[in-house]
Amino acid sequence: MKDENEVFIPLENVESEHCALIVDNGLSRLKEVSAHNVEVNNRRARISSDKLHVAIPEAVREIRSLGYNVPTVKKTFPVLGMSCASCANSIQETLQHKPGVVEGTVNYANATASVEFIPSLVTAQQLKSSIQAAGYDLVVEEGDEVKASLEEYHKEKFASLKKRTAGAIAFSVPLVVIAMVPALMHMPYANYIMWALATPVVLYYGRTFFIGAWKQLSHKSANMDTLVALSTGTAYLFSVFNTLFPDFWHSRGLHAHVYFEAAAVVIAFILLGKVLEEKAKGNTSSAIKKLMGLQPKSVIVLLPDGQQADTRIEEVKIGDTILVKPGEKIAVDGKVVSGSSYVDESMISGEPVPVAKSEDAQVFAGTINQKGSFQFRAEKVGSDTLLAQIIKTVEEAQGSKAPVQKLVDKIAGVFVPAVIIIAVLTLVAWIVLGGEDGFSHGIMAMVTVLVIACPCALGLATPTAVMVGVGKGAENGILIKDAESLETARNVNAVILDKTGTITEGKPGVKAVRWFVEESDELKSLLYTIEKSSEHPLADAIVHYFNGRGVTFFSDVAVENITGQGITGHYQNQLYGIGNEALMRQWQIELQPEVSRWISEERGKAQTVIAFFDHRKVLAAIAIADQIKDTSVSAVRALKNKEIEVYMLTGDNEQTAAAVAAETGIDHFRANVLPAEKADFVKQLQSEGKVVAMVGDGINDSNALARADVSIAMGKGSDIAMDVAKMTIISSDLSKIPQAIDLSAKTVKTIRQNLFWAFFYNIIGIPLAAGILFPLNGFLLDPMMAGAAMALSSVSVVTNSLRQKWSA
Repeated sequence: MKDENEVFIPLENVESEHCALIVDNGLSRLKEVSAHNVEVNNRRARISSDKLHVAIPEAVREIRSLGYNVPTVKKTFPVLGMSCASCANSIQETLQHKPGVVEGTVNYANATASVEFIPSLVTAQQLKSSIQAAGYDLVVEEGDEVKASLEEYHKEKFASLKKRTAGAIAFSVPLVVIAMVPALMHMPYANYIMWALATPVVLYYGRTFFIGAWKQLSHKSANMDTLVALSTGTAYLFSVFNTLFPDFWHSRGLHAHVYFEAAAVVIAFILLGKVLEEKAKGNTSSAIKKLMGLQPKSVIVLLPDGQQADTRIEEVKIGDTILVKPGEKIAVDGKVVSGSSYVDESMISGEPVPVAKSEDAQVFAGTINQKGSFQFRAEKVGSDTLLAQIIKTVEEAQGSKAPVQKLVDKIAGVFVPAVIIIAVLTLVAWIVLGGEDGFSHGIMAMVTVLVIACPCALGLATPTAVMVGVGKGAENGILIKDAESLETARNVNAVILDKTGTITEGKPGVKAVRWFVEESDELKSLLYTIEKSSEHPLADAIVHYFNGRGVTFFSDVAVENITGQGITGHYQNQLYGIGNEALMRQWQIELQPEVSRWISEERGKAQTVIAFFDHRKVLAAIAIADQIKDTSVSAVRALKNKEIEVYMLTGDNEQTAAAVAAETGIDHFRANVLPAEKADFVKQLQSEGKVVAMVGDGINDSNALARADVSIAMGKGSDIAMDVAKMTIISSDLSKIPQAIDLSAKTVKTIRQNLFWAFFYNIIGIPLAAGILFPLNGFLLDPMMAGAAMALSSVSVVTNSLRQKWSA
């Protein structure tokens, strides 16, 4: 029989007894794990603990820190039934107490739960059951139909909310008029009329608060619904009693006050606040909606027989040839096979200038074709496209939590019970100290405390700012993977840049061409023709340079590649050569002083020089180097203006590194650096107290990226670098790095503003509601005003977050 306190954690890359021993020793250090045993053959580790929900995540973190892996599944599920931050906290605790869950976070702002779990220990369906038992629901089913039904559910829910709000307001307005106008207040049966008007608002339009509060009570929990139900229910029942039994108070010399208008108007205000909040929350995730709207519903697929078929996007397969007409959106990732055009890639890269596309060029889903038309072959479809990956990353990042949110979660977890205790103490204090109207005033003060205290503003403060920040980044071509990196980036004071592919283009380009004879179209065409037949990597740079410069391809040139030296071409009974010094020496070419001087100058700039010559003299020389990106110099300058130290690390030689550093304005650089040494350098800077951002694009940068405080990958680099990095610059434009740092600073500033106002609101509001000013000036806050203030607090927090979206 299996022990309920024992599980087997699956392992990856544990290949030997030595590996098993390392994992075994690592687990033995853990506080919560009381027994362990690592099996190599079955690749699993036995964990025993009376706190499995704590022991399993602890064990997974330890195993990963030792260099081994535990296969887990990371998924984001929609959550139904949340009404405030306390709900989110309750669901999060439920998830984290489920053995097999490595990490679970719930985002109230976008109503999702991000869960990493071990599928052999817990299933998505079991997670759903746990959440349902807590009084909420988790949507674990997948597919377009589920998404469509979920969208329809939210639309219907929002429509219902608007109807209930309109109904509550319609009944509350005459209720307030009767309660506030003395002539109407004292008319016959005024209390009964107000009772009739308040009942639909409290018991019908506000029924969701009472249903939610009952669910929470049945699960021994409390949330915002509890506060609203207690406050309005108390005011309503107190007013009903006073309407039916006014003599109870009259016999004691007191007036039988009714507060029907307070109960109804509080519900109306809270419903109105929820409508405004939902609309504002919808705006925070508009970046996702924009990205999702980029993919067309159908495409034109060219069939083998030449016919065109209008095909749904879900049915497109890898290898299909797709026709793109002017103005159409590109549906999937692929490679152009015929035709040419310019494509607007701004929504993916953030770059406004359309990109030229011709044969063999890559095209991406979500980008927009301009005036031309072309055909391309599908290479990535569905969830594998770049657009789908961006959407997934943005969704996960918007659902992640900034470190500061942990404190807020703890506060939200105890907020509602604390408010209920304060409300009860308020009532007791008024009864004891309030004199003849003490009980009546105490009831109202208690109701006002329950109404004004709302954890929603606290719950929305951080996630709405993060959602807007991540969305703003995505719109500008900065893909942010988690909230932690977004919060940390503002503190960066040292940036390490890889050279090749990061500062430079990562491919050779022609820097200069010098003719030592009269330049002619014939000679340029001959040079172009010979290099187009070359197998050397530098030949592509020369061919690319001369394309479109009035050259033509000569079909009557006989070429011969000479390994390690260059290439020769026989044209019109004369031999020409293109190559290095070794080939020129072999041909016994004597360099004129002008030629020697120019070659020396270009080599001094760490550039490779290739000569074009005939059997007598050098006709031209070409300087080739890895091109520095157009924006690298301005990006380095912008970072230095922020007083951030910029370092360059490269495996290239000292001369090349010095030349690139000088051209870009980088003061600190290291050449001949091995991949492992890059990570060591990151560690060294961190030991000096620096917050380090590592920027790279290759597999050789992955260790350093993993080590850095903030890791940034170039979008045109290797997949491994992008997997490791917490941020990706899709366009590989270094100028986006200062933008990312600015975005981090703005987001954190917004979070702090939101938290300040959320805390300040409750710190000021609750004592006012309790009647702290009454002994001084007779001021007692009206429950209706408390309801309006509570609704306004949530809306103001979300609106403040949206300011970041609207700013430049």
